[in-house]
Amino acid sequence: MLWRADRRLRHSRLLRSAVIEDLTKRGQLLKQLREICLPLPECKETLKWGNPTFVAGRKMFAALDRYHDRWCIAFVATFPDQKRLVAKPGFFPAPYAAKYGWVCRDAEGKVNWKEMENLLLASYRLVALKRMLAALER
Repeated sequence: MLWRADRRLRHSRLLRSAVIEDLTKRGQLLKQLREICLPLPECKETLKWGNPTFVAGRKMFAALDRYHDRWCIAFVATFPDQKRLVAKPGFFPAPYAAKYGWVCRDAEGKVNWKEMENLLLASYRLVALKRMLAALER
């Protein structure tokens, strides 16, 4: 009887450590995304479909999402950029939104945050209003 309790305890510890590790990864990614996105004019963080999403005015331009048990950063791109990006390792068309130009960057491994910053800024520019773009240039 004691061995069953011991096995359950070990299983719960493993499960708990996996959940904590997963939340830690999410927290690290979200921190980086906030540092990049929130300083942009009129950018806000909202929750859409249970995922942290960044909007310029009312239009979404970035989100932290999870597909196939992997964290990814979703953002909108022009169609030529989308085609170029999905040909690179680590990028894939965003499920359900690829037809609108959305791309996902697998964020489980090492992320080149300088490249990600440029991609998120380009995404912001695609959806931002003229007054937001003018404020960005100042």
